[in-house]
Amino acid sequence: MKDSLYGELSVIGMRGCEAFSAEVDSYLKDFRGSEEVSTYLADISCPRFGSGEAKGSLHQSMRGNDVYIICDCFNHGVTYNMYGMTVPMSPDDHFQDLKRIIGAIGGKARRISVIMPMLYEGRQHKRSGRESLDCAMALQELANVGITNLITFDAHDPRVQNAIPLSGFENVRTSYQMIKAMLHSYDDIKIDPDSTMIISPDEGGMAKCMYYSSVMGIDLGMFYKRRDYSVIVNGKNPIVAHEYLGRNVKGKDVIIVDDMISSGDSVIDVAQQLKNKGAKRIFVFATFGLFCNGLEAMDKAYADGVITKIFTTNLIYRTPELLSRKWYGEVNMCKFVAYIIDTLNHDRTISHLLDQSKKIHTVIDAYKDGRF
Repeated sequence: MKDSLYGELSVIGMRGCEAFSAEVDSYLKDFRGSEEVSTYLADISCPRFGSGEAKGSLHQSMRGNDVYIICDCFNHGVTYNMYGMTVPMSPDDHFQDLKRIIGAIGGKARRISVIMPMLYEGRQHKRSGRESLDCAMALQELANVGITNLITFDAHDPRVQNAIPLSGFENVRTSYQMIKAMLHSYDDIKIDPDSTMIISPDEGGMAKCMYYSSVMGIDLGMFYKRRDYSVIVNGKNPIVAHEYLGRNVKGKDVIIVDDMISSGDSVIDVAQQLKNKGAKRIFVFATFGLFCNGLEAMDKAYADGVITKIFTTNLIYRTPELLSRKWYGEVNMCKFVAYIIDTLNHDRTISHLLDQSKKIHTVIDAYKDGRF
């Protein structure tokens, strides 16, 4: 007997997510094999006035639908006009547009789920002194305007879900896709403790790296950041040095794992220290590649042989310049997101999608046996 749907499926791609949403839609149509549905994408818009103010508009009914809104709050490639100036959309602008569309739905949908790959204000997840708790406030806003579930990827600190204990919050790992992309790109990597190591660039990323180390069966090392707490630069205390703790990396391939690359300074410093300690090749897994300060520093690190390859997902905006770099490897997550939407729309558990350890073991075994 075919599973019934929770509600008629509608997928909304916010501004900047058009290409990603279109690919997700294509996979959904392939999964379901229905010729009656030309698209699951809903027709919406967020027009703006000359003052920069905006409104959310639906161009079709959402009544009784199971709605999934895909929102990339970090797409600075999207612009709008304000007082005759072209202004790039900030994360705040994207978040406001998301709430506008939810407001336009007006409670008519049967369920609203938000897929926000990089969690808005996720780095402001805890309070140090007299600071705002922006991530908690944002989550409560979304819960208050009527969303049922929020799906995010590799959250900086998933404990922020404590701010909305009665709402759904799914933190999805990208480990399997990262490992698979690396093994597809290189056929001479040896996944064993004598040849490869996982490195955490700071203490905050240890939980993620412990998972990689466990499922891949290789050793783990880490760096801790010594900061100058007497100075604040760009809203944070500058890093004085990265200190290494772990086994000898000499002659080994090293995988640095982090949730994001912001400026890239930290990962380059860590990679340089590992090179100085005799590391062979250095790969970087970063779910989100922001590269806020441009690509020149990474270009130099690649040219100097410090970094071999940086893998990031296509869950957020990547500039055309980034996509053209030889040191960059894209990890496509569209099919996985489509699986999540399809499973939830059938009101089934996504536990098998969240637990990726079996898939990782399978792909590593196939790689070792030459079947990959």
